[in-house]
Amino acid sequence: MSSHVNDAGAETGAGTDAGIEATTGVDAGPPRSCAPGGPGMSNCGPAESGSESCCTSLEVTGGSYYRTYDLVIDGGLPRAPDGGPTAEADPATVSTFRLDKYLVTVGRFRQFVNAWNNGAGYTPPAGSGKHTHLNNGSGLKNATGGGYEPGWAASDDNNIAPTDANLDCAPPYDTWTSTAGSQDNLPVNCVNWYEAYAFCIWDGGFLPSDAEWEYAAAGGSQQLEYPWGSTNPGTACPGTGCQYAIYGCYYPDGSGNCIGVANIAPVGKASLGVGSWGQLDLAGDVFEWNLDWYAAYVDPCTDCANLTASSLRVFRGGAFSGNASYLPPPYRDFNSPTCRDLSVGFRCSRAP
Repeated sequence: MSSHVNDAGAETGAGTDAGIEATTGVDAGPPRSCAPGGPGMSNCGPAESGSESCCTSLEVTGGSYYRTYDLVIDGGLPRAPDGGPTAEADPATVSTFRLDKYLVTVGRFRQFVNAWNNGAGYTPPAGSGKHTHLNNGSGLKNATGGGYEPGWAASDDNNIAPTDANLDCAPPYDTWTSTAGSQDNLPVNCVNWYEAYAFCIWDGGFLPSDAEWEYAAAGGSQQLEYPWGSTNPGTACPGTGCQYAIYGCYYPDGSGNCIGVANIAPVGKASLGVGSWGQLDLAGDVFEWNLDWYAAYVDPCTDCANLTASSLRVFRGGAFSGNASYLPPPYRDFNSPTCRDLSVGFRCSRAP
């Protein structure tokens, strides 16, 4: 498996084509990635036979919370102390936004690959992908160095290369298939940060900031232990080990043995793991790229992100192959934006 590093520095394992209308990053209609319908586009839900649009996007009501809060260890699993979180630090305020209910599926990503393969290939318009509903269109504030969200940089166009070879980054764990099939409801992995950002722009949205993503997972000011609350996610599967979060390679049979793509569940499978605003898989299945460059928190943060170029981008949420310590909302990880990892995927956010 490929590897990635966490906050502590430790390894943890992991131009527009003629047929596509340019987008500024503000959702102006149904997302393109679900328009054709079919597997991974129109049949998401708690079971593989769900009938909900895989592009369902739910409003997250804004507010304030702490990006850092303490959890104590009980029996090897993260457990919040009685009476709620302690050692709260790094305050942040987030405005209302929408966050997709589901991780981006292979079926949805296939539509983006088709657009990229069409003629000269899709690339986002320069400056697109901003949170244009904030700060009179300027987007998020830069927490380090001043200024506002720059949006897509044309110099990054060459970093978009979702070829079959690149998406086959870690066999037998990669979820991508060159033709539609039984894996189209799985979360896409092996996607680098640039492709995740470009997909969300093409789909009418943008990547969530680090603060937005954690706010949704923490239930805002509730500062939850896990996105669903305080119930231990368990290890039995079938059972709690795959009802709250897909992690530890307990899916599909509870063995805890990592063998390949069979350990990755269809999006929404862990139906009891629903967050405060209805999103699924905010813990487990695959980590999720965030907009921010990795850096120490700057306080306070009001609709801010770390937008000063560095070498590492943030991802969050835990993964099918990781242990329970990666599942709580305050945990964040990071890697090079060019990284393709078997345990990293993404979801998009949108204007409210």
